[in-house]
Amino acid sequence: MNAPILKEIRIYPIKSLGGISLSEAVVERKGFRYDRRWMLVRPDGVFLTQRENTVMALVEVELTDRHLRVYHRHRPDDVLEIPLDQTTDEALTAYVWDNQAVESRVVSAEADAWFSRLLGFPCRLVYMPETSLRPVDPNYAQPDDVVSFADGFPYLVISTGSLDELNRRIGEPLEMIRFRPNLVVEGVGPHDEDTWYRFQIGGLSFLGVKPCARCVLTTIDPETSQKGKEPLKTLATYRRLDSKIYFGQNVLAETGGLLRVGEPVILLERRPARVPFS
Repeated sequence: MNAPILKEIRIYPIKSLGGISLSEAVVERKGFRYDRRWMLVRPDGVFLTQRENTVMALVEVELTDRHLRVYHRHRPDDVLEIPLDQTTDEALTAYVWDNQAVESRVVSAEADAWFSRLLGFPCRLVYMPETSLRPVDPNYAQPDDVVSFADGFPYLVISTGSLDELNRRIGEPLEMIRFRPNLVVEGVGPHDEDTWYRFQIGGLSFLGVKPCARCVLTTIDPETSQKGKEPLKTLATYRRLDSKIYFGQNVLAETGGLLRVGEPVILLERRPARVPFS
């Protein structure tokens, strides 16, 4: 097997909308620059995701030098442009999981109207400013570790070997985008990333902290927005532990800087995998 390399970098600027594949990205402590810094919320601030609003799977996001360009895949001429560095002065407390409060800024009335029309009910688009510090679960991080609007951790790494093994067991190919990783690595065996504790990519240091528990969002086909039984049905047969199903490894960045696709992945320290696999 070839030496492991970084095959793909992906970001998801607006939580639960379409992802973007990049050739390079800036590693920051909250996650890649622009990754999940925006989020859709109800008027009361509670976050919205594909889990309850599957149409969000069909919303594409593009990154330009100055804007995010957002559009429904079936209505590509109806485009919303969101400035990367501009919000209103209106503060709104957003809530992600367990009523975790995050101080945010409302992006614009135009964005609120566009997304409300898309989803069919009132909602708002908020932005996480740099001054807003949302802590990572202290059971797996240091007190100063913070995260964006991502579910819980700044980065998620998955190997192509893990996806190949899943597809072998299912008997039909699923795409990696269904699992919404940030770092896709090739050149290692299935679920080798479960054992990564300290590792480097292109000279930048990362820390693998816990396996990623997967939810019903992975059963939504990103091409059609339809829900099915896979991959959770098959993953449950060999990736279940304590009533949860795991796929991928949650990661913290120990150093920041520019990361590029194709850079080598160097394993510095391993620890036993929490989820058995054979």
